[in-house]
Amino acid sequence: MSQKPISGEERQGDRIAKLLARAGVASRREVERMIADRRIALNGETLTTPATILNNLNGVTVDGKAVAKPEQARLFRFHKPSGLLTAERDPKGRATIYNALRNALPRNAPRLMPVGRLDLNTEGLLMLTNDGELKRAMELPSSEIPRSYRARTFGDVSQSDLESLIEGITIEGIHYGKIDANLERRTGRNQWIEMTLTEGKNREVRRVLEHLGLQVSRLMRVSYGPFELGDIPRGQVQEVRPADVEWFRKQLRQGGKL
Repeated sequence: MSQKPISGEERQGDRIAKLLARAGVASRREVERMIADRRIALNGETLTTPATILNNLNGVTVDGKAVAKPEQARLFRFHKPSGLLTAERDPKGRATIYNALRNALPRNAPRLMPVGRLDLNTEGLLMLTNDGELKRAMELPSSEIPRSYRARTFGDVSQSDLESLIEGITIEGIHYGKIDANLERRTGRNQWIEMTLTEGKNREVRRVLEHLGLQVSRLMRVSYGPFELGDIPRGQVQEVRPADVEWFRKQLRQGGKL
């Protein structure tokens, strides 16, 4: 069986990484790593390239097990507690979000992947989905999905300092796009700050606030696009209504601003 990439007008179907991501097996990048580790086969032959083009997943196995047909895209809101890693497992043995999810998810829940990450000590809204393509679309900076946070900080900062972030800021060679930041309330040198951004770079909120001379004592994500943390108890999950998931996917496909 040839595994050469197909090009030009001969190309039909989709790359296997895209199909497996859509089926909720793993993200595209994770699938590519799985292929490199020789964990994926087609009709008994180990695949060697993620550029393999298929019309469906018939005959595809992962670790020797057949891949189930893709389920309907589902989306969950999870109130991540502080102190949990956004990872499936940790070599150091630290607790992960899946330790909490085992008891929080309904019995009929599919295998779920986190949309983006929240740092170990960041709490709040973490979106989860069984659909790798939806996960990828929600994470892409080009989708410009706003994420809102509340940060409890210590130090001196003015509203004008925060408003300057709307132009973006470069810190140690890393540029962060526009951030809508507002001083919510202050008690002495302690204050709560609200921040909304669309890029979601690694530790972006903490780095920006620390650059302003503030110490962050608590950080919580309160919304991701149209989805809000609301009153979900810490460590608990609520599923997004199927109709709302379909509306959201339609908005992403059409490039509508959320």
